[in-house]
Amino acid sequence: MPKILLVFGTRPEAVKMCPLVAELKTRKEAQTWVCVTGQHRQMLDQVLRVFRIAPDYDLSVMKSRQTLFDVTAGVLSGMYPVLQQVHPDVLVVHGDTTTTFAAALAGFYCQIPVAHVEAGLRTYDLSSPYPEEFNRQAVGMLSAFHFAPTETARNHLIQEGRDPQRIYVTGNTAIDALKTTVLSHYRHPYLDWAEDSRLLLVTAHRRENLGTPMRHMFRAIRRVIGRYQDCKVLYPIHMNPVVRNIAEEELCGCDRIRLIEPLEVLDFHNFLARCYLVLTDSGGIQEEAPALGKPVLVMRDTTERPEGVHSGALRLVGTDEERIYQAVCSLLDHEEEYHKMSHAVNPYGDGFACKRIADVLCQKDLF
Repeated sequence: MPKILLVFGTRPEAVKMCPLVAELKTRKEAQTWVCVTGQHRQMLDQVLRVFRIAPDYDLSVMKSRQTLFDVTAGVLSGMYPVLQQVHPDVLVVHGDTTTTFAAALAGFYCQIPVAHVEAGLRTYDLSSPYPEEFNRQAVGMLSAFHFAPTETARNHLIQEGRDPQRIYVTGNTAIDALKTTVLSHYRHPYLDWAEDSRLLLVTAHRRENLGTPMRHMFRAIRRVIGRYQDCKVLYPIHMNPVVRNIAEEELCGCDRIRLIEPLEVLDFHNFLARCYLVLTDSGGIQEEAPALGKPVLVMRDTTERPEGVHSGALRLVGTDEERIYQAVCSLLDHEEEYHKMSHAVNPYGDGFACKRIADVLCQKDLF
């Protein structure tokens, strides 16, 4: 009976790993443990509550104004006693966070096979996104099993020399999560506030966008609201104090823009399902929004999810103020263009990625 240890530490990881935990817990042919690092704390705990996941181990590494050095060192040293106690047959990590990299490195040091969920995403630019592009490339080197969400991701791994027999195209577990979180009867006071408007949902927090790029992003949004009286903006603002300061300076003072606290995953997914379009520099939303038929303007110069761009569901608009402004105006002014993006084929799966991953991990004599 394989012993499977899943490790994650941030809200985005938790959203995509909790459905896999739930699937593995139904498999009598495997033993499953969960270790969270607490790289995020409040936002991580929100997701765990929604999916009713109780971790077996919690490293609680988060500290005030933590650096990448703090997280990497805390996770790497914290994982050692966990691995010594559990002795897993496989260590499962997700995506591209510092938790992902440090946990995979710990597994490698202990000679435990690493399985990488959402493997093969690439921009091939180590500065964008930073440090995520390094993290996922490094984890790809350390992993024995690769669960790629798309054929494009699989091809990246093959080009890098990974064994094709150890690469499995599964779809993205983010789509699985939506089956749990999006509710037909959902109501919220902020959605009531936006009921008679076209709602623009905003997320922005990338390290490489802090400073001038982020100011340009927010000024473009402010201009859009000034032009379109039927539009409103909701921005669940990131906990990073630098992001908060910039957002408050650039976006406060308009009664059709609301800066709100981070939403629990159930709330956020239901806001996403009911908005008109999305402006983001985030990663996972580029998968979730197309599954819900929402156009996504990606406020970055690169994306590790080119399938969405190719399908027409995503559009890269960078961080230039005028470019963002014109892109939003174009979707608001042209119904045909909006319809084309909102009805683009979702390239990220059918909601059964977790079953496919669990089927592989529970194979007899895999390890």
